[in-house]
Amino acid sequence: MSWENNVRMVEPYVPGEQPNKPKMIKLNTNENPYGPAPGVRQAIAEFDIDRLRLYPDALITGLTQDLAEYYHLKTEQIFVGVGSDDVLALAFLTFFNSGKPILFPDITYSFYDVWAGLYRIPYKTIPLREDFRICMEDYLIENGGIVIANPNAPTGVLESVEDLEIIIQKNQNSVVIIDEAYIDFGGNSCLPLIDKYDNLLVVQTFSKSRSMAGMRIGFAMGNAKLIRYLSDAKFATNSYTMNLPALILGREAVKDVAYFKDTLKKIIKTREWTKQELKNLGFSFTDSYSNFIFASHNECRAKDIFEALRENDIYVRYFPKARIDNYLRISIGTDEEMKLLIEALTKYLKK
Repeated sequence: MSWENNVRMVEPYVPGEQPNKPKMIKLNTNENPYGPAPGVRQAIAEFDIDRLRLYPDALITGLTQDLAEYYHLKTEQIFVGVGSDDVLALAFLTFFNSGKPILFPDITYSFYDVWAGLYRIPYKTIPLREDFRICMEDYLIENGGIVIANPNAPTGVLESVEDLEIIIQKNQNSVVIIDEAYIDFGGNSCLPLIDKYDNLLVVQTFSKSRSMAGMRIGFAMGNAKLIRYLSDAKFATNSYTMNLPALILGREAVKDVAYFKDTLKKIIKTREWTKQELKNLGFSFTDSYSNFIFASHNECRAKDIFEALRENDIYVRYFPKARIDNYLRISIGTDEEMKLLIEALTKYLKK
């Protein structure tokens, strides 16, 4: 008998390409084109490196308090983890144990089925409509839990809080996770519903809107009982999940509200400009409420455009998957980067 017979095998998640070339334009992983808040830079400069010999605060007290103040919650309603991927993976492990299939869209964040496979959680994918929107009635069936990204990835489509509340209200025997990685770019959060429904967990991240993808900070908000169960699972696996620099720099990112809001305004403005330019070039796309655009050209294949841009060191994301294999996901960069993208597309399409 081979030891491989006892291996927990799983098809892993494939992250976006991470090239490192001078003067490249990297629009493939939805990173923020602007740096973190000025206070983050100052905190790095003043950091006492000798503190690294000590364990960090396992309870993540300071950052949790700052988040609670910003979102007008109690500290017991917040859980902090190593990026929202860590938070979501732990939530899958903690809440989806009924043996019934969990539900999520067929086109969405491609880590969901990976976690389900890793933890041996049965799941059912619910087809999005032709316009990539959710059909709420499809989620009013027996299930072991529900996960919905809003705005969705990779489509950028935003569902209303009112529609999502129908799903939450009709599934109070299951935990419903709303993954709001991109909510700050123009959407309304489901956060106000957490005091109304004890089965709702809202997950957000510092990676996109707070410009800290490299620091790995994510958090969940929900009923105190949900958060306590999540914390129990964390402390049963690893007490010291967050490193000390992340705890210090994360606090600075939360404190600078003015910088945060100004950065969001710039990205949204650039996104809307880019939509119009893409439309002029013959692209069609969903009405994105994220920091990316999910676009398809009316005549040219997405894969061909992807490869042509790549040859010019402009990186966007291409998904060779059913229903979306003729779309490109284009992250929003600086104004200069997006103008260079449009110039490159114009040149290619005129060939």
